[in-house]
Amino acid sequence: MGWVFGVATAPAAAERRVALVPELVDRYRAAGARVVMARGAAARAHWRDEAFRGVEFVNDSEEVFAAADVVACVMPPTDAEIRALREGTVLVGALRPWEQRERVELLARGRVTALALELLPRVTRAQPMDILSSQATVAGYEAALIAADHAPKFFPMLTYAAGTIRPARVLVIGCGVAGLQAIATARRLGALVEAYDVRPETREQVLSLGAKFVETGVTAVGEGGYARELTSEEQEQQARALAKAVAAADVVITTASVPGRPAPRIVTAEMLAAMRPGAVVVDLAAEQGGNVEGSVAGEKRWVGEVLVIAPTFITSRMPIHASEMFAKNVWNFLAPYLADGAVRWDWEDEVLRACVVTHEGSVVHQRVREWLGL
Repeated sequence: MGWVFGVATAPAAAERRVALVPELVDRYRAAGARVVMARGAAARAHWRDEAFRGVEFVNDSEEVFAAADVVACVMPPTDAEIRALREGTVLVGALRPWEQRERVELLARGRVTALALELLPRVTRAQPMDILSSQATVAGYEAALIAADHAPKFFPMLTYAAGTIRPARVLVIGCGVAGLQAIATARRLGALVEAYDVRPETREQVLSLGAKFVETGVTAVGEGGYARELTSEEQEQQARALAKAVAAADVVITTASVPGRPAPRIVTAEMLAAMRPGAVVVDLAAEQGGNVEGSVAGEKRWVGEVLVIAPTFITSRMPIHASEMFAKNVWNFLAPYLADGAVRWDWEDEVLRACVVTHEGSVVHQRVREWLGL
């Protein structure tokens, strides 16, 4: 009989990514799916409807939600879209389950199975499905370009008729996927790069990219590859050691965040005041509260004589490649459960179990329950 794969239109106009790209349509159809999208769903990512050969187009996203057995999304749906889902429908993608208790409870009441790919376990088999890593790659690359575009100095060393221009100094704080990509991009542009992370295992990665690792004497290894929260004493020690590196930098890029928690405040007003006039700070954690004192999500503002940029929807600045990466993550997640023209979920699979937020009328993910106070 087959099954219906629906692709959600992002409800926010600033979100330009889409969870399906033309090259993957035939794979879903070969797996027995009837693929449904709203007209113009991929227009913001620069694909016309006719590029999606074999897709059935409907009037709006709510029709997609009502028709589908499995819906893929790049951001959480609206309440109206959730109410359009039939019992037993599977919603998969970027769900940010730590953000809104009401939305998660609505999914549970509707008996929707919600699979949040942000919760994938850090195991080798899950790497091709990892939306956090793929999208962080885009974010880190874009952060370096934003910084280079706004910096009052060249990133590379340049020699001209009257002498030599010294390269800009860039400090990257947080050496996860986004931070490492920011380091690599800034290095390609010719900057002198330093980097810092509380996880000591990142030191070797930083050095391999040609950057210098900032030593603070503070380490904080947590669960799932993320850093744990620092104690107040550790925060003070970190701040003292980082202050010198921040003051010496022409550009600071911060990327430190942990799903489900406010971003740690790392760059203080005192650190900003010690920077050179015209210095630039790019805060990639602004949507989680920000790593930088004075940053405002979605705004570009001067804090004293330092320009603080807090971009939102940063992956949407590169919607074609970001969508390709995201869509392939979703396909790689779903593919093991597609057989004989149907979806056959293996609820004993550790990768699938780790992503289940709601199922059969309940909020079943323990970490999500803790985040939301359930």
